[in-house]
Amino acid sequence: MHQTTLILPGYHGSGPAHWQTWMQERLPGARRVSGIDWESPILSRWTEAARRSILDAPDPVWLVAHSFGCLTAVSAGVGLAGRIAGALLVAPADPQRFSSHGVRTGTRRNSRRSLAADLPFTPLPFPSLVVASRNDPWMRLETVEHWAGLWGSTVIDIGEAGHINVDSGFGPWPQGLALLRALQSGRFQRLDNVRETIGEAMGYSNGYSQPRLPRLIEKLLQSLSPQCSATRRTSDSEQWMLRLSMIRCQAVCGPRSASIVANQVAKSTSVRVGPRW
Repeated sequence: MHQTTLILPGYHGSGPAHWQTWMQERLPGARRVSGIDWESPILSRWTEAARRSILDAPDPVWLVAHSFGCLTAVSAGVGLAGRIAGALLVAPADPQRFSSHGVRTGTRRNSRRSLAADLPFTPLPFPSLVVASRNDPWMRLETVEHWAGLWGSTVIDIGEAGHINVDSGFGPWPQGLALLRALQSGRFQRLDNVRETIGEAMGYSNGYSQPRLPRLIEKLLQSLSPQCSATRRTSDSEQWMLRLSMIRCQAVCGPRSASIVANQVAKSTSVRVGPRW
C-alpha cells in the first residue's frame, strides 16, 4: 500500500543535517510541506499550507512534525480525520511562546494572546505519538504531557535531549524512524490484547494471587520481533520497541505494577528502563 509521509519542520525549518531531512531521504513517498515561510511562524498560514498538502495527497498521510510544526500538524488535523493516518510529533513548541502574529517577545508577549486557545483541546481523530525531552528549552516536559493528554497522544520521554534538533545532536536518528514505523504498524492502538496479557500476568484475573512476570515478559518480547529473545543482547531497535511495550504496560496497569515489570525486564534482557521509560 502506498504511504505518503509529510514532513513538517519547525520555526527556521530543518536544514540538511536535521533528522527530518535524514528521515525524508529514507522514506519512500516522503515530501516536505510546501508553501511555508519557515522564518515567519504564523500558525494560520502554516496550517493552511499543511491542509493543502494533506488534501492533495492520494491517500491518508503520515505527519512527521517538529517544534512549531507540531502545532501546525494538530491544527491542520481538525476536520481531516479520514485524510491523516497518524502523526509523529517531536519536541512540540510551547504555544505560549507564539501569538497569531509570530513569536511573542518583549512587551508584545504580554499584550498579544498566545496560540494556546487556537489549538485543539480534544483527542485528535488519528493516532499520535509525542516524543519529548526533559530539558527542551521550547517546552517543559510537564507542559508537553498536558497537551498530549488533551490530544490523546502517547508520550515518550527520551531524557535530556534538548530540542531534539541538530544543536542537541539529532542528525541521523534511527530511533525516531523506528518510532514512526511502530506508530504505522499500529503498536499504539492494540491496547486490548496488552490489557488482557498484563491483567492476566499481574494477577488481575482468573484468580491469580501472585504476578506471573516471566510469562508477561515472554509475551512482551515475542510481540517486539520474531528474532527477539531474552537469551541474547537486544538490538537498538528492539530496545526501543521494548520501551514502547513498557509505556503500554504503564498505561494499562499503572505505574506501580509497571515498575515491577520493568525490574524484570532489566533482569531478563540487556534493556535498562528508567522511571519514565
